[in-house]
Amino acid sequence: MSLEDDAGWKGVMSQKVRWLEHSMSQVLSRLGQPDPRLDPPAITTSSSVDPAAIPPGGDRLPPSTAWDVVMNPQSGPAAIPAACVAEVVGTTASARLPSINRMDLISRGVVSHPEAMSLFELYSSRLDHFLYRILGDHNSLESVRDASPILTAAICAVAALHSPSLGNRFDACYQEYKELIALHVLSTKVNADDVRGLSVRMASDIKLHCGIYPALRGNRRGYLQARLYYLLYVCDHHFSIAYGRLPMSREGSIIGMADRFLRTDHATENDARLISQVRMWSVMGEMLDTFGGDLDTALPPPALPQLRRYSIALETWCADWSEAFRQNENVGNYPQKGVGFHFHFAKLYLCSHAFRGVPAASGLDPELEEIANAGVLSAMAILRMLVADGEFQSFLNGLPLYFDTMIAFAVMFLLKVASKHASAIGIDTAQILSLVSHTVTVLRQVTRTMHQQHLLVNIARGLQTILDRRQEPGSRDEPPGPLSPTVDGARQYRAETGCMEGMASFDFLTTKLDPDEWTTQWRISPQ
Repeated sequence: MSLEDDAGWKGVMSQKVRWLEHSMSQVLSRLGQPDPRLDPPAITTSSSVDPAAIPPGGDRLPPSTAWDVVMNPQSGPAAIPAACVAEVVGTTASARLPSINRMDLISRGVVSHPEAMSLFELYSSRLDHFLYRILGDHNSLESVRDASPILTAAICAVAALHSPSLGNRFDACYQEYKELIALHVLSTKVNADDVRGLSVRMASDIKLHCGIYPALRGNRRGYLQARLYYLLYVCDHHFSIAYGRLPMSREGSIIGMADRFLRTDHATENDARLISQVRMWSVMGEMLDTFGGDLDTALPPPALPQLRRYSIALETWCADWSEAFRQNENVGNYPQKGVGFHFHFAKLYLCSHAFRGVPAASGLDPELEEIANAGVLSAMAILRMLVADGEFQSFLNGLPLYFDTMIAFAVMFLLKVASKHASAIGIDTAQILSLVSHTVTVLRQVTRTMHQQHLLVNIARGLQTILDRRQEPGSRDEPPGPLSPTVDGARQYRAETGCMEGMASFDFLTTKLDPDEWTTQWRISPQ
């Protein structure tokens, strides 16, 4: 027998053994017996190994990759250039072992099966609906486990962060997730379910964006691929534009075909919510491309007409989508109310450009003053909706981190405008400070039952500290002092109002915010 025959025979036998284990597991389940994969018997021999000590993914050895030149007789000269060089089938990612053989955080003992079931239920019944159903066709924990250990760990970590009873499992789940990410970051052994727990690079590698073409022809698999790309596009923009980073996902043809995607046979209302976000973030991406991230330089007069066009585009977006959604059985009126919040978040971001390069206490040109006032109105609208709407307050323990970040930005924006630019744009400082105070009170109340590592808990605590400092004798409504001779006005503005800068590398889930350190971490000046 040749080595190739021997290797092939071993591969076939290994697969048969794995499926035999799977079949026995199903039989035990029907008989009501425990699954040995979930509760492995103790082994007392000297060779026993603690499953938790096995590194995530350690049961998978990376196969060697063979390359060959593949000539596709069906393709013409317009084919993608690199398509003629492909990995040989059977030696690469396509030869993944059956998922039953891939250990996850349950089989490794990081969480028990009942705990994982509770976490999955919390995520699938509530949290997943805030992000337009990332799970797709996965409707059970076993389906997720069979699909991807990374997706399983991501679900458990996110659910634990928002669970009142299993919050103590967050650190372990999140650590497992990070270790799996570290193992896969340079790997090509991924599929669409792994991508749900990874990022845009993996999606690009498996050409997820090309799913739109079969989707438009009614193909279910293509629909799910395109949908997943849209989800990645939105999440990528959540964590890029607000922090001054360029998004990694591109404005390709799949973005231009978003409206056609909604007319496919498989499209749902969740897809309409998702595409509404794609449209909004596409506009915001254009804003970043147009105005850049230089906080030291004031907007030139020729840029103002384009800024107004973006403002009109956002208002049109809001008008198109504000009445498009009905009450959702899982997240109430969030789909409709979320449109209003997103509109004011985007409008605030756009209008905050009016303060770029403007020294404190200096006046604004009339055109910039109009834009600045629009930003103040949007920031106040965000806080008023938050204070007055009890239902939306209940959403805060489940919304994407982008919401927490923009709420903090709205508060800090108003505080800085009230203390440094009130006379320049003619705003009611007392009204703003009262609104901010009410907002901080509401945030403190809402976050009392949240996990202590939830970003909003730390934001509420930090904002309370800043507000307390402002209300100390001698600090409230104090006129701004003269500029430092060594720091020009633009740089002082950057230090005082660049709330989002510095958060790009901030680890929201593991770092505890100390309000005394916000000046360096968030570049916020409390006074």
